[in-house]
Amino acid sequence: MLIDEIKKENLKALKEKNDNKRAIYSVIINKYMILGYEAKANNKEIGDDDLIKIIQKTLKELEEEKESYFKANREDKVKDIETQIDTIKIYLPKMLSEEEIKNIILTLEDKSIPSVMKHFKQNYPSNCDMGLVNKVLKSL
Repeated sequence: MLIDEIKKENLKALKEKNDNKRAIYSVIINKYMILGYEAKANNKEIGDDDLIKIIQKTLKELEEEKESYFKANREDKVKDIETQIDTIKIYLPKMLSEEEIKNIILTLEDKSIPSVMKHFKQNYPSNCDMGLVNKVLKSL
């Protein structure tokens, strides 16, 4: 499982005394564990897809944080956050490009917004940004 890989890298960062990488790995692991407890309470299982969603959400949070530090002229913090972003980005699957999304939409019979969004959520849950899908769909 993907979480096992992240835990190994966290341990490696601990041994190397790389606090920056270790911080982001710890955040991901903690969010995953919290989700696991919630899922267990509801008699559900969690897996790699859930972990990918956690990573995607964390990346968005890091981008917002980076922007705030950039506006405050804190270049040291911006570099730290960029390192953290690069550290966890490698665990995401390859995202669909605008062109690939457009080609998929063109192959669909029903091109209504709800139908297209449902198709992408079911078939490409962690491989596309739904905001990008919506943008591409509106441009057609």
